[in-house]
Amino acid sequence: DGTENPALLSGGEARRAALARTLAPRPDILLLDEPTNHLDVTAIEWLESELKASRGALVLISHDRRFLENLSRATVWLDRGKTYRLEKSFAHFEAWRDAMLAQEEVERHKLERQIAAEEHWLRYGVTARRKRNVGRLERLRGLRTERREQVGSLGAVKMEAAEGSGSGTKVIDAKGLSFSYGDGDDSREIVRDFSLRIHRGDRIALVGPNGAGKTTLLNLLTGKLAPQKGNVKLGQGLLMAELDQNRSRLHPEQSLAAAVTDGSGDTVMVAGKPRHVMSYLQDFLFTPAQARTPVKVLSGGERARLLLAKLFAAPSNFLVLDEPTNDLDLETLDLLEEVIADYPGTALLVSHDRDFLDRVATAIVLAEGDGRFTEYAGGYADMLAQRGAAAPARETAKKPKADKPDKAAERPVRAAPPKMNFSDAHALKVLPDKIAAAEAAIARLESDLSDPALFSGNPKRFGDLSAELVKLRAQKDADEERWLALEMAREELEGSGG
Repeated sequence: DGTENPALLSGGEARRAALARTLAPRPDILLLDEPTNHLDVTAIEWLESELKASRGALVLISHDRRFLENLSRATVWLDRGKTYRLEKSFAHFEAWRDAMLAQEEVERHKLERQIAAEEHWLRYGVTARRKRNVGRLERLRGLRTERREQVGSLGAVKMEAAEGSGSGTKVIDAKGLSFSYGDGDDSREIVRDFSLRIHRGDRIALVGPNGAGKTTLLNLLTGKLAPQKGNVKLGQGLLMAELDQNRSRLHPEQSLAAAVTDGSGDTVMVAGKPRHVMSYLQDFLFTPAQARTPVKVLSGGERARLLLAKLFAAPSNFLVLDEPTNDLDLETLDLLEEVIADYPGTALLVSHDRDFLDRVATAIVLAEGDGRFTEYAGGYADMLAQRGAAAPARETAKKPKADKPDKAAERPVRAAPPKMNFSDAHALKVLPDKIAAAEAAIARLESDLSDPALFSGNPKRFGDLSAELVKLRAQKDADEERWLALEMAREELEGSGG
């Protein structure tokens, strides 16, 4: 109602209040630094419409690609202390930037050839052996300075997720979840009768306004919060790696190196291989000197990169990411998208970044209001298209018919529901026990093979057990794939028969 104390507002509410105060005077020029941070999709789209209608000039800093594409008419790129201007919208930026970097690479190779020629002359030239030519020495010094300034096409973040052992095919099976806050008349239903099945390899995104219950649903699905109704079954062998939006997993006084290794030395395991923490942090654009500095001196973007370094160092097969794009620059965001796309496990995420959702999500779970959540296949744009197609269908269904047909003609002739054949039905029944037995056998073999004395004392048995483990894993994967196909076929048959 406009009387709230700004100090008591949430991050999203405070950002909206600041934007309202900035936009109200209708200024001639607007300077906006990351205006979409902490805003939900509805607020971002409202802000877009307000800025499009504004007649003033707009200077904007943002990592939200869709926001930039929809608003910009020119793009200024700040790269290694230099600025470059493109007289086109951000939609053209990446192709332009890549072309400039490619040309820079050509120039760098040319420069290196010139340096090699000058160094050869200094070592072997007749004049050089008799007397140093001051002019050529100065030229070489200048070439070397130029190369130092060409520090490479920006330091590029190198991300690789540490892969844990594979999870089962079914990662999460949630049925009839409901959850409310408060009692009696003050009770508010956050999640109402929600069901979702997540399989290995899915990338599920939770989307909706701030305060709609996305984080509550995330906590219900991951087992952190018990539902008041319904149940959640987590698959076997889940190794969860989490990134929360409050960035609460960092201790301000801890060094960057200690934050990544949890204070357990100078080595971190990445993709099953030991890496020195200094080298690993350089992959995330931190210098060796920074590795010993405390977390509290980092900027927001640096803290985000450090959290990603910590996240991907932990073996996992299930990523849980709450607003992972906050404070990331575009290059780091690109690489995060690639890592999620290539990740062999499953990802469950919350995000308001529409472009990010279109690039990584296999399904969107949208908060519709009043505790209702609906699943849509595909990314954010796919969800909008499906909602747009569904609306006319609902309107058509509500319209009364002009002529009332005969009731007997209305009543459809119901065919006998199709049934699953005996062989498939039997396999569907016995496969879960077979898979469970295989998982137990695999766990025993992995335990035996982890004994260092086995390889040194009995290498033949070590080899036999390793071969058996490979065979068992392959058989279990095949059984899981068959069970999944049969289960989907059963659901389709039941749906068509019902």
